[in-house]
Amino acid sequence: MKALLVNGSPQKGGCTHTALGLVGEALRESGVEADEFWIGSKPIAGCIGCYQCAGHGSCVFEGDKVEEFLAIADDYDAFVFGSPVYYSGMAGSMKCFMDRAFFSNQGRVTFALKPAAVVASARRAGTTATLEQLEKHLQHQQMIQVNSRYWPMVHGNTPDEVMRDEEGVQVMQQLGRNMAWLVKSLEAGRSAGVEPPVQPPRIGTNFIR
Repeated sequence: MKALLVNGSPQKGGCTHTALGLVGEALRESGVEADEFWIGSKPIAGCIGCYQCAGHGSCVFEGDKVEEFLAIADDYDAFVFGSPVYYSGMAGSMKCFMDRAFFSNQGRVTFALKPAAVVASARRAGTTATLEQLEKHLQHQQMIQVNSRYWPMVHGNTPDEVMRDEEGVQVMQQLGRNMAWLVKSLEAGRSAGVEPPVQPPRIGTNFIR
């Protein structure tokens, strides 16, 4: 059983990394492996709505962190997506990453019914808006959202300040424990022969009649 912690901050070892590290530590202590995936500091192209991925199964923007992530994602049983707060929302590169990773997936990776969580890191404010942005991607893919005992956020302008946010630290640790429990519970269900729900063909509509 393995979880992938996606660091959506341009700062590799910053506050988001620190928050994800706390989640990862709790996962490992609970018997679930945890790896971190950094999306990097280079620009990531955003989705341009060309729908070419529907034709050949991958994004037209090839060879970047999105494709690198999708190449390994099927090996993981659970995911945590973390982002710093930039102007009261998720980091721009993380927004581009999430949009393309989920929209261009086109069935190559199974995200449906896998446990997932989101984490936001801020100096002061904007965390709830960032969490709501991140959560939309999980909901679109039918992922099972894992929660903690409070909204999954940490506060601080440096990793040291994050570690001094005692409540935030506890929230991250509980998030890891809750995710480990759910991963194990799903595995126990599969071992007992519990079948996943039927997935009918998707119906897409708009509001023009």
